[in-house]
Amino acid sequence: MLHLHHLANSRSFRIIWLLEELKVDYKLTCYARNKAYRAPDSLKQIHPLGHAPMLEVNERVLIESGFIIEYLLKHYDSEKQFKPADDNEAAWEAYTFWLHFAEASVMPPLVMRLVFTKVVEQSPMLIKPVSKSIRNQVEKSMISKSLDTILTMMEQHLQDNHWFAGSEFSAADIQMHLAVVGANAGGGLDSSKYANILNWLKRCEERDAFKRAEEKGGRLQF
Repeated sequence: MLHLHHLANSRSFRIIWLLEELKVDYKLTCYARNKAYRAPDSLKQIHPLGHAPMLEVNERVLIESGFIIEYLLKHYDSEKQFKPADDNEAAWEAYTFWLHFAEASVMPPLVMRLVFTKVVEQSPMLIKPVSKSIRNQVEKSMISKSLDTILTMMEQHLQDNHWFAGSEFSAADIQMHLAVVGANAGGGLDSSKYANILNWLKRCEERDAFKRAEEKGGRLQF
């Protein structure tokens, strides 16, 4: 049986969701983050990197959410429900692009934002004003501008496409979901500016498999 090691508020939620979509039997072990918002050291006993997700398959440990998604689709998506066929060139290109775009382009500025937020939260009171000032400068000069460009590109794509790979839901949507949730954290995305993204997000979270994933793995909160 597949055994997924899931860390709260992490990329491993993607794998729970995909497993629920595939209706595959699996064992789930959940881990809480420590006070520093990091994964517990116990995960390093499973894999030296100590990162979630970790999927145990036939006495092997697979890591990296994108790779795990591709592995599961290859071995368990026999009806090709969650990845466009190779001969559907337009859908395959869109699927592959957005599958990689999530980690390569969207997540880096979001992780940077999260890191600076945690630095401020954990700073001693005497230096907190300094850490806040640095965070605000980085947010203004680097993070916000980059995310605005990225989100505008996503918004325009979803204006003409129901899902990221086109007309059908796919694992690219699962991969992109975490990034959109991160971008929508805090004050939330402007609904007048990013209506297509927010409508897509609602469609994702209305899926039965998504709801089951939340019941098992907890709601993503950033």
